[in-house]
Amino acid sequence: MPVAIITGASKGLGRALAEALAARGWDLVLDARTAEVLKETAAAVAALGTRVEARAGDVTDPAHRVELVAAAWELGGCDLVVNNASALGAEPLVRLAELPLDGLRRALEVNVVAALGLVQEALPLLSAAPSGAVITVSSDAAAEAYETWGGYGASKAALDHLAAVLGEEEPSLRVWAVDPGDMATELYAAAVPDDDGPRPEPAEVAPAFLRLLDERPASGRYGAPALLEGRR
Repeated sequence: MPVAIITGASKGLGRALAEALAARGWDLVLDARTAEVLKETAAAVAALGTRVEARAGDVTDPAHRVELVAAAWELGGCDLVVNNASALGAEPLVRLAELPLDGLRRALEVNVVAALGLVQEALPLLSAAPSGAVITVSSDAAAEAYETWGGYGASKAALDHLAAVLGEEEPSLRVWAVDPGDMATELYAAAVPDDDGPRPEPAEVAPAFLRLLDERPASGRYGAPALLEGRR
């Protein structure tokens, strides 16, 4: 069975992707910071009949990234890395004039530095896989200027560029940056707590990611809403 590493997998989009891949028979290495929540998610995903290794920790810790890749190797290799773990930089979001620089550093460490570090660690396994792929979870804030989203958007823009360059440098892999669009997640609620408008559940968005794995289009940046509608 193919093997995927998913960061930020205990809830939200990460959990939805884990469940969608498990339903297809993928074996999984799941990461999150909160051990108890991750344990519950791993048990629910394993109930779908797949092998699941849960590793609680912080993706900014190099030793934890080594542990994630080692767990994938024990399952047979690594066919997919999903860099889904994200930090906002401030909760709720604030204007750049008020953004704590330590918060910006945290967003960059989680969203950019740790994402690249995990790919670097997994690259030998990804390159050996018959259909190796990397998915980085982006945001429309990476491409559009929204008040209060500056720090988070800057980190995701940097992640998009890393993904684009990685796709050029590793032509044997598929590297997709995916903007999932607004979703009903705890992350969005923490970012903008006063915005309670209707949004799709992560499970409704997960099929867009599956389409990429099914069709394996060229490396690049994709929007989940367009993928769900059948176009790029």
